Amino acid sequence: MTEHAHSGHSHAHGHSHAVSPDADRRWLRAALILLTAYMAVEVVIGFLAQSLALISDAAHMLTDAVSIVLALVAMRLAAKPARGGYTYGLKRAEILSAQANGITLLVLSLWLAYEAVQRLISPPQVTGGLVVITALSGVVVNLICTWFLSKANRSSLNVEGAYQHILTDLFGFIATAISGVIVLTTGFQQADAIASLVVVALMLKAGTGLVRESGRIFMEAAPAGIDPDALGDHLVATDQVVEVHDLHIWQITSGQPALSAHILVAPAGDCHKVRRGLQELLHTEYGITHATLQVDHLGEQDEDELLTLGPGPAPEQPSGSHCDDSHGPVHRPGPHRH
Repeated sequence: MTEHAHSGHSHAHGHSHAVSPDADRRWLRAALILLTAYMAVEVVIGFLAQSLALISDAAHMLTDAVSIVLALVAMRLAAKPARGGYTYGLKRAEILSAQANGITLLVLSLWLAYEAVQRLISPPQVTGGLVVITALSGVVVNLICTWFLSKANRSSLNVEGAYQHILTDLFGFIATAISGVIVLTTGFQQADAIASLVVVALMLKAGTGLVRESGRIFMEAAPAGIDPDALGDHLVATDQVVEVHDLHIWQITSGQPALSAHILVAPAGDCHKVRRGLQELLHTEYGITHATLQVDHLGEQDEDELLTLGPGPAPEQPSGSHCDDSHGPVHRPGPHRH
């Protein structure tokens, strides 16, 4: 009789961040205060100078400020302990924030692209001197804010979302300053609209990246850089392991990968030793510290099924020995793999 009671469920938690959440919040708040103050000044100057590039920068700064507020709210929610139906807590509030930041970048880029094309066709009179002075001061403000956010934990998709907002804004100010110089020296008014289109391209790139990465987490995709099939093959190549199935890899939130799997061990194998070895492998080689492994001995009927090739009904399984309906590929050593 096989010892199916040797099923090991283990959770290992070792989530660490290079920067503490409190420090993250301090850096984000400092950037928020600076951005909000500068944005109010820029809106007024943008209208006075008739510069779409300045107004678009100010609009982008508004989304910067909103992105930081979202990030701060999400951090507070994510820090709440797990309770009730939210067994992981509210950690994915950070991913919601990142996705919201990505979507606002995309929506704003479409509006600015439309306005810029209109101004290319019929350019207004732009006051180049005001544009240059305001844009150069904006470069300084955004450099400081970018530095603030670079000190926070950018492995968090939430913080990265706010960082991408401010970084594209920095490049936008540089483009605006150049356009102001061109308007001043050559009188080429369309330079202002062209600068706006440069900002639009940067916003599209950053927004698409954030929406794609947050979407992967919501769809329970494996973290980028981890191939589930290769990982399954690696696990089944471990001594005493004869099959790995129901292998799932996902991310709870950015930087917190999780894994669950059903492992079948040779009848004479040591289930507990195998489980400890696999968890150490997952931790050291894949950075997965939250792993739930169900480890069972392979029963005789399981062994018969593993050696049977071709169509036909599978032999009846003893209760608890095998999954009735396993999800995804089944990993086995040698020619029977997958």
